[in-house]
Parts: sequence; C-alpha cells; structure tokens
Amino acid sequence: VQVVAYDQDSGMYASRLWWSLRYLGHDNVAVLDGGWAKWKREARPTTSGEEHRAPMIFGAKPRQGMQVSMDEVAALLNDKWSLLVDARSPERFEGRAEPIDKLPGHIPGAVNHFFKTNLAEDGTMLAPDRLRRAFHDLFAGHAASDAVMYCGSGVTACQNLLAMEHAGLSGARLYVGS
Repeated sequence: VQVVAYDQDSGMYASRLWWSLRYLGHDNVAVLDGGWAKWKREARPTTSGEEHRAPMIFGAKPRQGMQVSMDEVAALLNDKWSLLVDARSPERFEGRAEPIDKLPGHIPGAVNHFFKTNLAEDGTMLAPDRLRRAFHDLFAGHAASDAVMYCGSGVTACQNLLAMEHAGLSGARLYVGS
C-alpha cells in the first residue's frame, strides 16, 4: 500500500513517519512536498470526517543498519571515518538557547545542518542538486554512508535523511536515542 505522510509544519513529523516505515520494512512511503499547507494553498480537494479503508496486514521487519545506538555513537567519537550531524538550529547546536533539552550544546565532534535549510521559502524541499551541494560541503570528504543524523528527539534528523534521499545521497543512519 502506498503511504503518503504529511503534516502541517515543515515536514519534520511526516519525515519521521517516512523513516519509521522504511525502518520497519515498508518502502512504499512518500512525504507530501510542502505538506498540508501547500495542499490547501493550491486549493486541492479536502474532506472532513472519517475515512474507511480495508484493513491490511503488515509484517514489520526492522532494518537494524538504519539506526545507531548510544554505545555506537560513543564509539564513533573516536572514529575519523564517521560524521555526526546535528539537525537542530544553530542556537541550540551552539548551546546559546535550549528550550527543550536538559543540557545545552551538541555531541563533541558533530557538525550542524539545521533541517529547515533543506526547504525553500514555500516549505517545499529544495532541488536535489542544491541539497547535494549543501551536504557535499558539510560532509567535507565523507561519504553519505559515514553520516549519522541526530537532533534532540530523532524527529528533525529524519527530515535531513529525507533531504539526503531526495538529493540521491543514501546510506546515512539515525541516532534514534538522541
């Protein structure tokens, strides 16, 4: 069954569902570019009330290689071939503002790629070539598969993973425990 995830924000929640379904073995999932806001802005059809579909059976088959544990992240701190990427805002990454987490700052050695920089002003994903250039500059010689994305909860990091996939860069993993 094709799943189309959307939210009314920047796609970060929809991206988390996209990643979660793929992690569980369901690849037929997409994120609505521009989300609910763009759908409504374009006067596309909407309806209210409940929708009913025939029940489907889904057998989850978790793909362990898509995520890393806290112990694995700790081991990566001394691994020059890995790259930790924090998806939070620069203010949070730098420890200047922390409205949510108990401790300000970031994991030592991490770099910052604020997830909202993946989006155009209208809330749609930037063009693949533009995203490729941005990630290429950020990775500084690292392969996409060297990257581990994280944030404060594992949500906005998924938006970075979606942007990478959109740009044709696959293989990065998620630190869910962030």
